[in-house]
Amino acid sequence: MATPASATATGLRPAQRVPLLMLGFVALFTGVLAGLARLAWPVPDLAAQAAALHGPLMVCGFFGVVISLERAVALARLWAYLGPLAAGSGTVLALLGWAPWGAWLYLGGALVLLAASLHVWWRQRAMFTFTLVLGALAWVLGAALWASGWAVHQVVPWWMAFLVLTIAGERLELSRFMPPSLGATRVFAALLAVIVLGLVLAPLLALAQVAFASALLALAAWLFKQDIARRTVRATGLTRFVAVCLLSGYFWLAVGASVMLAAQGLHPGSASYDAALHAIMLGFVFAMVFGHAPIIFPAVLRVAVPYRAWFYGPLALLHVSLLVRLSGDASGSFALKHWGGALNALALLAFILGTVTAVLRGTPALPRASKQETRTTT
Repeated sequence: MATPASATATGLRPAQRVPLLMLGFVALFTGVLAGLARLAWPVPDLAAQAAALHGPLMVCGFFGVVISLERAVALARLWAYLGPLAAGSGTVLALLGWAPWGAWLYLGGALVLLAASLHVWWRQRAMFTFTLVLGALAWVLGAALWASGWAVHQVVPWWMAFLVLTIAGERLELSRFMPPSLGATRVFAALLAVIVLGLVLAPLLALAQVAFASALLALAAWLFKQDIARRTVRATGLTRFVAVCLLSGYFWLAVGASVMLAAQGLHPGSASYDAALHAIMLGFVFAMVFGHAPIIFPAVLRVAVPYRAWFYGPLALLHVSLLVRLSGDASGSFALKHWGGALNALALLAFILGTVTAVLRGTPALPRASKQETRTTT
């Protein structure tokens, strides 16, 4: 969302944002290694000890920091940077063995993001800003429940909603270039209502989980149909790459929701749980990250990320790795899950290295200040 900003006057300068972003990447790297430890890969002791924190590190530690930082840059308000700072500090405490205290700091970061989202919604009343508020609220409630002692698998639907709704809100904003009809907008609002009701009623009604999964599946179809990516995929260069990322992401959202629907919910320890979780949280969410990194980095750090044809490599590897992993889930083959997980990690590493290489080989850094800083989805 384009937001007028005098970032250097009331926020942080790009160089001052780097330590916050690095806290997010600490969570990402440790979270990925912790996930590999769960698949019996040898990893450093710190990551192995954090195996139970794989989900919180990825959602709260990485995405919580990145999304909060992006929102703070857009608002250009110093207080908004307390969000990524709190979430990043939560990761530090969690890795030092104080996970309960880290959980409360994650909640603090979520509350700041919610406040920032409400601020955006108050300034611009629209469906997409309201959706961003719902996404932030889902993170708040999930973090609060986890800090209160709920198991990770019990709060996973809330964290899933946090990421899915945040992305949906951002994509809805960009639909102003190809506005949905009044009927389509009403369908979107109905899907939001079902998602919220499904989350709230899930502990009480088994049918609520089915409703939640059905709404996610319908949302994937809605986004695929309404997103401008269906047209921009015919373009070239970065525009086409972003469109391919988006459309492939919607595919994985549909796959994950379909698995949840077939299994009638998320059942921890089951093959369907692993398949649905990684199809959505890895396939859908990271496809969006891959596509928007060349836009996010210039907005947040004021560095240019020129498009390179090799960007398709990590994206293709991400999809292949998920096919391998989900094949392992479907067939009951731990070996396929084992290697699929390694390929998942390799895809993320290739993405990071490819982005850094593009920055180093690209054009000089963007100007220190500009009239606007643009916030886009993660």
